[in-house]
Amino acid sequence: MDLLLKHFKSVIIITISVVMLSSCASANKEELVSIESLLLEMIDREAISRFPKHDFRLKQESSYNRASKTPNDTVGWFFNEDFNSKKITGNFVRVEENNGEKEWVLMDHKGPGAIVRTWMPFLNPKEPNTTNIIRIYLDGAEEPVLEGNMLGLLNGTGLFPFPFAHKSLRSSVSFFPIAYAKSCKITVTEQPFFYQFTYRAYAEGTEIKTFTLEDFNKETELIKKVGEALLSPKGAEKGETLQLKETLKQGEEKLLKLPEGTKAIRDLALKLGSYKDSTVTRSVVLKMEFDGKETVWCPIGDFFGSGIGLNPFQGWYRTVANDGTMSSRWVMPYQKAGKISILNLGTQPVEVKLKAVVGDYDWDDRSMYFNAAWRGEYPVSTRPFSDWNYVTLKGRGVYVGDALTIWNPVKRWWGEGDEKIWVDGEDFPSIFGTGTEDYYGYSWGGMSNDFYEHPFHAQPNSNVYNKNHRKTEAEFGTRNTQKYSTETRTRSLDGMPFGSSLQLDMEIWSWTKCDMEYGVGVYWYGDANTISNRKADPEAVTDLLRTTKEIID
Repeated sequence: MDLLLKHFKSVIIITISVVMLSSCASANKEELVSIESLLLEMIDREAISRFPKHDFRLKQESSYNRASKTPNDTVGWFFNEDFNSKKITGNFVRVEENNGEKEWVLMDHKGPGAIVRTWMPFLNPKEPNTTNIIRIYLDGAEEPVLEGNMLGLLNGTGLFPFPFAHKSLRSSVSFFPIAYAKSCKITVTEQPFFYQFTYRAYAEGTEIKTFTLEDFNKETELIKKVGEALLSPKGAEKGETLQLKETLKQGEEKLLKLPEGTKAIRDLALKLGSYKDSTVTRSVVLKMEFDGKETVWCPIGDFFGSGIGLNPFQGWYRTVANDGTMSSRWVMPYQKAGKISILNLGTQPVEVKLKAVVGDYDWDDRSMYFNAAWRGEYPVSTRPFSDWNYVTLKGRGVYVGDALTIWNPVKRWWGEGDEKIWVDGEDFPSIFGTGTEDYYGYSWGGMSNDFYEHPFHAQPNSNVYNKNHRKTEAEFGTRNTQKYSTETRTRSLDGMPFGSSLQLDMEIWSWTKCDMEYGVGVYWYGDANTISNRKADPEAVTDLLRTTKEIID
């Protein structure tokens, strides 16, 4: 009997040990940053509503002009030679020689990380080709894990399929994540021209499974499913649907109260009745309040990324449909109560149809509130060169996107300005770009206002001055960026966490001395005590409405 009891106890101990090991293995898999975890995170809209479980800061290596050292140097800070050529060189990390061959080092990050965005332009804007070979070395390996044509490897025709990588307007862009545990070095075999590599720099000790081609090939089915999801974004499958249908008079505001409890807006759709004035997307303002604090105050065109007028495009977080329905799929959580308001700052009545789908949400210590704000200004002088602040934030949060609408009074290109982003009180911006259009995922912006779209960025053809005329094939590439255009970018894996502060400036750098109009919608998640320098500004809206109507008329 004692022997039988001893055997029974042994079986129980072994069984418990197996269960514990299995649980630990599952937990370790959840803790591990890998191709699988990053791909799943890319399409998890709820994930970005929480401060990252694996703490990181977004960094960028680019060909920005190394003469730009400090804003106190008002000359050097605005030098615009952010490329490399026969005459200009040195806008890269260093040059190495391996096996008798030169390699130009573009990135050399020591520590755990993950590349989450790459951008490189066609050297000749009309010919998308190059002989330059790019090599990506991980964890100090002597042989590259990835090697191929600098454009072909990262434009959707090579290893990484569309839509993770794709040809944008005269550039190659890739969002496919490449994780590494110890280090990442990127080189090219010929002197580089323009480039950007955006990466997550994780905290030391973060468990990461370094990218391998073997693991990549194992995830073929997941890659396919994530790609399909990005191209055909679906709304919430569960939740309570609330609706508001009103005709708003001048200055009138209507309110939709949300269900009480710990919830989240999962889907938001807004459609206007018939109207003739394309500036209605600026005059109708979306407001939201969560747990007693107003976190959203933004004109609808800037919130949904349409700009001035209704300009259809489809993205992962937002869609503007051909029938005029504007949709948002940002997850917007609250703990107790929330409400949505629509305000008409225009001079004419506007019919508004609003629908919100609200579902349950599990609030924890990493959960944050969704915020959206707006800044508009006219005139913005292009001389002297200056930095135009999108937003400055104080507290903890994650910056997740923006939509810029400009009016350019001249034909010459307006957007040579670089983004400059400081995080947590940096002395020098950890992200310093190479041009406004590059920030928004294309290149050679001075060629035209061509329409394009991608799950994470787009340029709706917002040329209202030309009655929303879409260029014919023969007109593509004409050097005219006059009148209105809208550029928008939203973030998933390249969201920007900040622990204490974030400042995003866009450099005003046009080839012509003139006065421009700027309007930007900005989006971020933040704690209840996170604050911004953007406040409700109905006066600025009405001021811009007057100038916009004068421009269009």
